[in-house]
Amino acid sequence: MTTLMLAAGLTKRPVVTLGGEAVAQVKDTVFDAAGGQITGFTLAGRGLFSGPLKQSLPWSGVHALGPDAVMIPAVEVLQARDAVVDRGEADTGQVRGARVLSDAGLELGTVLDAVVEGGTSGRVVGFEVATTEAMGRHERRVFLPAHGQLAMTGDTLVIPALLAEQAVDDLGALTAAWERIRATGEAGLRKGDDR
Repeated sequence: MTTLMLAAGLTKRPVVTLGGEAVAQVKDTVFDAAGGQITGFTLAGRGLFSGPLKQSLPWSGVHALGPDAVMIPAVEVLQARDAVVDRGEADTGQVRGARVLSDAGLELGTVLDAVVEGGTSGRVVGFEVATTEAMGRHERRVFLPAHGQLAMTGDTLVIPALLAEQAVDDLGALTAAWERIRATGEAGLRKGDDR
């Protein structure tokens, strides 16, 4: 797995062509929580007094998501802003601030941020969550891996109860939890929980 990043940390990251031209900066990340994928970025101009751009960057136009910049092949990959926002947020709602429920109906907390994988996948691999007492960790921040059937409706993210049992306290540990879940799948988690 490549570097994990919080989606909020992508804000103001420069968007740079492979030729080295800085064309914009990330204003916000748009993604489909249920699909577990970044759908693109809304953009702002470069500089202190630059505002939002009418163009956006669909994920299909991203060459790589790196720790210091979002790389694109050329400026021609940019599209009208509505092309990205309508495909993402309109169908799934706002992820930050959403309630997190288990598929068993237990309220687990509130989404603080999404964790995305750097590189070329654009995959959402987890969520940073402010927990409730239901998780035995009142008012703590944990990271929940994202795998399998997630559902986002309005202001609520529903996750399999088995994922809640895999909560970790730091971003570094999320990599191991996600890889373990991906390798074993939900059936493997059930077997491991029965031991």
